[in-house]
Amino acid sequence: MLAKDTAINKEISVSKWKDYVLLLKFRLATLVVLSAIAGYFFAEGSFDIRFFYLVAGGFLITGSSNGFNQILERDLDKMMNRTANRPIPSGRMSVTEAFVVSFVCGVVGLLLLFQLNYFAGILGLLALVMYVFLYTPLKRITPWAVFVGAFPGAIPPMLGVVAVTGEFNLLVGIMFLIQFVWQFPHFWAIAWVLDDDYARAGFSLLPSKGRKNKASAFQIMAYSFLMIPVGILPWFLDFTGDLSLILGTISGLWFFLIGYRLYLNLEDKAARTLMFASFIYLPIIQFLYVFDKVSP
Repeated sequence: MLAKDTAINKEISVSKWKDYVLLLKFRLATLVVLSAIAGYFFAEGSFDIRFFYLVAGGFLITGSSNGFNQILERDLDKMMNRTANRPIPSGRMSVTEAFVVSFVCGVVGLLLLFQLNYFAGILGLLALVMYVFLYTPLKRITPWAVFVGAFPGAIPPMLGVVAVTGEFNLLVGIMFLIQFVWQFPHFWAIAWVLDDDYARAGFSLLPSKGRKNKASAFQIMAYSFLMIPVGILPWFLDFTGDLSLILGTISGLWFFLIGYRLYLNLEDKAARTLMFASFIYLPIIQFLYVFDKVSP
């Protein structure tokens, strides 16, 4: 009987941790933190205590943002198939518990980022506030929410650079711009694939009022094309060598051609391919800069 109770308690404990992972969306946070790490090493950071502060602080701030987002959208999450089983709408976690977890993660994350420097802490705070209090409520009001959300979404690589330099400079601006532009084809591809599900909750996040039409696909394609010149900016400004020009151009063309395919056929399959391609493209291009950095 004791063994059975122990097994049950262990199962409950594992289930609870899984719910925390779902609440904080650690898989998404991993991509976010990878961008921060790329910026950190591009600015010639090293494996020291600053790296720990950046990674731990980045995970916690991102997790906190995701947690507060799910608290605010708990009633909407019940309406969508992909989110109905999240901890709060499913009833496995109370709003109070989710708030405490998200708040603690946010406070600890900010404290860690402020250990790096003042600007790193402010960037972390801006990312949290803009994502939770601007992007989240705007999602049901206007497709411009994607534009607003692109600002906090582009902060991670900036944060990585600022963690090393402690200042805002041209490199910070470049890393921001690359991730800012990337988010439009990335998120619109997701919105295309999930459009029916989003509609159940009143979200209309594609760039055209006609939703999955040529107008939306054209804008997705246009931003995919824009990644070609934006992606080679570090080479153009002498931060990287010729390898980043060659591979950056090839990667950009590959990304654009997938966006172009969506424009031609307007199929969910093409949008899904673009969505997965965006997950691959960003870390490849960002770490390409790290490996091809030109020594000062």
